[in-house]
Amino acid sequence: MRIVVTNCNTTQEMTEEIVRGARTAAGPGTTVTGLTPTWGPESAEGWLDSYLSAAAVLDTLRTYDGPPYDAVVMAGFGEHGREGVRELVGVPVVDITEAAAHLACLLGRRYGVVTTLERSCGQIEDSLETAGVARNCAAIVGTGLNVLGLGDDERTETAFLAAAERACAAGAEVLVLGCAGMTGLQRVVGEKLGLPVVDGVAAAVKLAESLVALGLTTSRGGSYAEPLPKRRAWGRPAEQ
Repeated sequence: MRIVVTNCNTTQEMTEEIVRGARTAAGPGTTVTGLTPTWGPESAEGWLDSYLSAAAVLDTLRTYDGPPYDAVVMAGFGEHGREGVRELVGVPVVDITEAAAHLACLLGRRYGVVTTLERSCGQIEDSLETAGVARNCAAIVGTGLNVLGLGDDERTETAFLAAAERACAAGAEVLVLGCAGMTGLQRVVGEKLGLPVVDGVAAAVKLAESLVALGLTTSRGGSYAEPLPKRRAWGRPAEQ
């Protein structure tokens, strides 16, 4: 089984970190391939970045010429594009936001999301609402850290724990890592908090494996029917 994991930004180092987490979660016989868009934002933080990221990820999958894959994992927390990708490709598509929330709902009555900047909270709320899992979300809390600043493990852990306290005070019984760049943090903070902490990348990989093993893929019966045949012009930035 081959799973393609798409980073939502152009930072290759983040793709490599995400792929490491995905490979740790993957079962024997599953190959994980990471894809980094060649254009778009270096980090996705806000509506503009998110829409630009969605187009870049779609273009990356549209022009992919590697080995055939069995599923796609979209590693952008709260970013747009998952519905378009489900139209574009003929394999299961699992978004880390949706995957993490679904698993969190199996572990407690209400969950909380701890993310990066507060400006991302609205996007995440909308993404959860569209996925049908917002009702069980007690809070979405920002750490105040930007995506590219997550490399400082000690600072990230401290900020996550402080934000997690706010989420728990709002009623969260399970916590979700609200950024793919936080992958791996769940082991440390889970022990300190004494609560389940769900990593969206790992959750999405396991759900993707399950869908492939069950022979299930996206329905073409309605909302995710294949795109209508028409001319579509795909733009690219000018060469520097």
